[in-house]
Amino acid sequence: MRRAALRTVPLALLALAPLGACGEADMADQARAKTWDKNPFFPREITMRQPVAGTVPRIDPARTAPQPQTISRALLDQGRERYGVFCTPCHGQDGRGAGMIVARGFPSAGNLTAEPVRIASAAELYDAISNGRKSMFGMAQMIPSADRWAIIAYLRALQLSQDTPVASLPPEDRTRLEATP
Repeated sequence: MRRAALRTVPLALLALAPLGACGEADMADQARAKTWDKNPFFPREITMRQPVAGTVPRIDPARTAPQPQTISRALLDQGRERYGVFCTPCHGQDGRGAGMIVARGFPSAGNLTAEPVRIASAAELYDAISNGRKSMFGMAQMIPSADRWAIIAYLRALQLSQDTPVASLPPEDRTRLEATP
């Protein structure tokens, strides 16, 4: 019994040893260098360092870009490409909510060509993409703000292309459509 007690004493001391290192030290309250502080450690004696050559600045994708005032062909092309990457898996290429994710058993995504989405403002669509809606999660950290606006521009073009009567098309588009097999 005495041997068992002798074995537990060193183990108890070993368990208490880290507590001896604790004192008045506080990790949040310690000396640190601020950006513009004088620092004799570095050659120019300032704390702020120059970035390494070739460094690319990080851009926060959640930072808000202004809504474009005009819709250009380049903006629509950018929106189509981004829609294909981020929206097609759930909403499908036609925007009707039957993407490949839905085909694999997930709940149906919203129909982006339906009337409620058609009458929604661009700001409401931007908010839905950014913060999510119903089962859709927010994409603000994945899709830069300018790309979200481009997706909305493409979505408006996609909505116009769905269920449009052929008679309302310009003659050259009607001819081209009728010539397509």
